[in-house]
Amino acid sequence: MNTDYHFPISSSTTCSCTVKTARDEKVGKIKDLMIDSETGDVVYAVLAVDEGFLNLGTKLLALPWQAFHFHTQQKDVIIVNVEKEKLEAAPGFDSDNWPKGPQHEFIDDLHTYYGFERRRITAL
Repeated sequence: MNTDYHFPISSSTTCSCTVKTARDEKVGKIKDLMIDSETGDVVYAVLAVDEGFLNLGTKLLALPWQAFHFHTQQKDVIIVNVEKEKLEAAPGFDSDNWPKGPQHEFIDDLHTYYGFERRRITAL
């Protein structure tokens, strides 16, 4: 996540912000943050899409953390840097069927889909 005011933010604050596109279209809210248990990094955010946006109903989308940044004038808005068409075609899941299985493969796939490079911690 990119910010113009670099400071830590709580997960509860992040989840209470409104997510909008760069074109100021309200998308929804971040439902949860998925944290890598080895590094402590947020690897992806689970975006709960508002009913009516993209005609997706209550679909959940996993997006790389790098796909988001905070609005510089509105502290309660997070901008998703993904085109609406990409979100429309994105593979999603419902609240009863969260991603399972090899998580590193899933995380690599979602970074590839959205066009963000996955940051990896290298040993010293």
